[in-house]
Amino acid sequence: MNTLFPNEWRTLEQALQMTADSLTVHGSQHRHWCLAFSGGKDSSAALAATVYLIESGAIPRPETLTILYADTRLELPNLQAAAVKMLAAVRARGFETITVYPKLDKRFYVMMFGRGIPPSHSGFRWCTGALKVDPMAEAMEGIRNRVGEKILLITGMRIGESANRDRRIALSCSGKNGGECGQGWYEETTPAEVADVLSPILHWRTCHVWDWLMLHGHGRAKPSHGFDCSLVAEVYDQDADGSAQEVLARTGCLVCPVASRDYALERTIRKPEWAYLAPLHRLRDLYTELTKPHNRLRKYGERTASGNLSANPMRSGPLLMHARESGLRTVLAIQDEVNDAAASACPPKLEIDLINAEEEARIRELIAANTWPDKWTGEEHDGSEPLPEIHRDGTVQNLLWQVQESESVQGGTN
Repeated sequence: MNTLFPNEWRTLEQALQMTADSLTVHGSQHRHWCLAFSGGKDSSAALAATVYLIESGAIPRPETLTILYADTRLELPNLQAAAVKMLAAVRARGFETITVYPKLDKRFYVMMFGRGIPPSHSGFRWCTGALKVDPMAEAMEGIRNRVGEKILLITGMRIGESANRDRRIALSCSGKNGGECGQGWYEETTPAEVADVLSPILHWRTCHVWDWLMLHGHGRAKPSHGFDCSLVAEVYDQDADGSAQEVLARTGCLVCPVASRDYALERTIRKPEWAYLAPLHRLRDLYTELTKPHNRLRKYGERTASGNLSANPMRSGPLLMHARESGLRTVLAIQDEVNDAAASACPPKLEIDLINAEEEARIRELIAANTWPDKWTGEEHDGSEPLPEIHRDGTVQNLLWQVQESESVQGGTN
């Protein structure tokens, strides 16, 4: 595989030293650091490395280090448990942690069932910004305002996790702002911006990540960072010594509607202690059903402000009310089924919280108020209604039965 690093680091020790160099070079320009933490393997590795390097004196200690955990309310239960455990350990070592949530009206199921926004797909991925990016940006802005200067945001981004991400890095990582690939990926912004961004484990290979998390956790190898990352390893099917081969390891939101399969959930429910989560797989069927035409509104002949036909004059739109109400019932039923199984287990298992009481009440309030997304009124056509097709050039393709009827009338006239 082609990478940005033709001379890849062959040992974890070398990789960790480069991370220390990166944090020393770029961290010295900032007195206040934040670290974006998702609970996944890469952000866990970045967190453990940063804390270890600070505590060991390998890098200068910033005035503050704040760990920001974005809880999307759609986290895989065991991965969230791992994140909560690691955050508690961070606080016990004297560092601040902040858990950020989407605003109530921006939460996934409130947006979907309350406002009618259909599930995300490859061409319409609205959820990442609403659930993660916006809450994190707001939290960082609050920290910037509190400390009165630009902060350094540390991420766990690595080469090889995503082809699209690698291409973006390749375009950006070319000595910009005096930085080089060997010093991590550093993005310097204008003084007025909230944060500069540093990815100090960009060059780590997957084996480095697992060796660091598992072998260097509780004294199995030196140096030891002291964090117990066994729950993280469990999500990725890693053995206690980090020796198992990682397969399809990327994780995201629970049953992400953009992904074709949720491999992390599949791996999780294969384990007896997590098998009770199996009903969550039915969320995939729900999301597929909600995208079908009979569950959505559709524009017909939509035009731009200038009066021209839009790029997609017959585009599909928000969920109809019956689909929202049915979807809400389905998610609540799945939640109840999982939690009933959790409560009846011995010992009781971890319960899930897909839609809490506050969110359910808000969804029902928005439905009762006949709420629709911007630029939709609810008076548009039902998506299953047969309509002549309007092309972008303004031509109309009549329905087959209309064409046949027209031909029949013309034949009778003759």
